[in-house]
Amino acid sequence: MPKNKKAKAKLPAKVIKYLDKAGLKHSLIEHKTVYTAFDAAKTMKRKFSEVAKTLLVKADRDYYLVLVSAEQNLDLEKLKTAISRERKSKVKVLKIPNEKIIKETLKVKKDESLSAFAGLYRKPLFIDRALLKVKKAVFASDSFNYSVELSVKDFIRLENAALASFGIKKKVKLVSVKKAKVKLNRSGSKSRKS
Repeated sequence: MPKNKKAKAKLPAKVIKYLDKAGLKHSLIEHKTVYTAFDAAKTMKRKFSEVAKTLLVKADRDYYLVLVSAEQNLDLEKLKTAISRERKSKVKVLKIPNEKIIKETLKVKKDESLSAFAGLYRKPLFIDRALLKVKKAVFASDSFNYSVELSVKDFIRLENAALASFGIKKKVKLVSVKKAKVKLNRSGSKSRKS
């Protein structure tokens, strides 16, 4: 294969089969390679509130998939409370495992991404209530080049997801950029002034 030719993007076969079996109306969206929900939203020119970010968390010894919109971060304390309430026992330690643990625990292959479809991994799923504000959302398939758009209510029903409020708006820090003034010193070399 010539070096300048791109490899064909891998279709998310497991997800397609899973959705077809469930009989849900959905759209498969092909896009450039993305690794974050934020980048997926920008690439697909979607509002950040319409794109779900998928995370894996470990609550004591149990793993859960968690979805928030791309415009949100996770409030671990609120999530800890929600998981404790759902499983009827207090969560002592809640953390986000590293990528290696995610791949080992969920048996995600090197060329696959973490899918939003928790049923594929047989893990419980928590969804932030903010995702209910949109009728349809874009969810991660198991591919870096495809996403799935479907009704949020259908997704919740399919995954038997627990709803809670644990997302917080991302705090964006604006950085101002100043142009540096360049001044020649006596020797003729440039010196910068901020």
